[in-house]
Amino acid sequence: MSTASGAASGGVVPTLTIGLPVYNGAEYLSQSLDALLAQTYKDFELVISDNASSDETAEICGDYAERDERIRYVRQPVNIGAAPNHNFLVGQARGRYFKWASHDDLYAPELLEKCVGVLEARPDVVLAHCWDAIIDEDGKVLQAHPYALDTANPSPSARLRSLLYTPGGNDFYGVIRTDVLRRIGPHGTYYNADRTIVSSLCLQGPFVQVPEVLYWRREHEHRASRAGDHRAVAAALAPERRDRWRHPMARMYVEYVNGYVQAIRRAPLTSAERNRCLVEVARWFWSCLPPGRSSRPASVGPVDGPQDPDDADASRVPGRS
Repeated sequence: MSTASGAASGGVVPTLTIGLPVYNGAEYLSQSLDALLAQTYKDFELVISDNASSDETAEICGDYAERDERIRYVRQPVNIGAAPNHNFLVGQARGRYFKWASHDDLYAPELLEKCVGVLEARPDVVLAHCWDAIIDEDGKVLQAHPYALDTANPSPSARLRSLLYTPGGNDFYGVIRTDVLRRIGPHGTYYNADRTIVSSLCLQGPFVQVPEVLYWRREHEHRASRAGDHRAVAAALAPERRDRWRHPMARMYVEYVNGYVQAIRRAPLTSAERNRCLVEVARWFWSCLPPGRSSRPASVGPVDGPQDPDDADASRVPGRS
């Protein structure tokens, strides 16, 4: 991989690392970078991992890295898939807090300051985020999304139950304690792996939402939710998922459900609470079975799309990587 000019790996260690994965994201990239660099909170590094883009992404990133020493730009030699690219950025982080950022979304200037403030004041909180809204290609607000999840509940099983059944939330893009994020393991490459990442985090501790709309998700034709069927989204997460014989959807459903089970096993829970969480997953899985209770889930998960990384995160086809 190659690294363009920008912040050196040495020097003063920043409090926060922003990891921005991108693939062919030139259309909106400058707007997102400008919003991140205009934050009132300044103690961060911005690491960009370009997944071998073929558009003007490299030129844009190189230009910004030359102008701001907080930026480190890394270009992957080949497209490694969105999930490995997200995981690569976690490995690069030097800050004690970490935030994934999207190349096409927008951020209010106070977002980082308010989220970091929550984590500094509340050692028990593992993730801080805010309310969000959807914008169109031109930045016009289309819809504000109320945050309906119960992720601040002191009970791990209650937090997990909320994430299993309640649509909404973009906590994947919150500010996270880096040590906790590394503890839960890497982002998977199966469909809906972003949901198990967020659920793993909620089992480690509560989330806090800043009660203001400070984050805007951009709706456009290249979002992962428009990438095609479940296999197409998984193929954006990892190219090998295109092989339907080695990676059938049934296998991915099993991996998805097992992701929740492993998250429960890794979490710092009492035996009683661990059992309650396992019961929640079993009930949720049973509720996802189609009429007649066949052995194959119809659409394992709450309404497709909530906890993104672009709805399944980690990916967009051209865009998030």
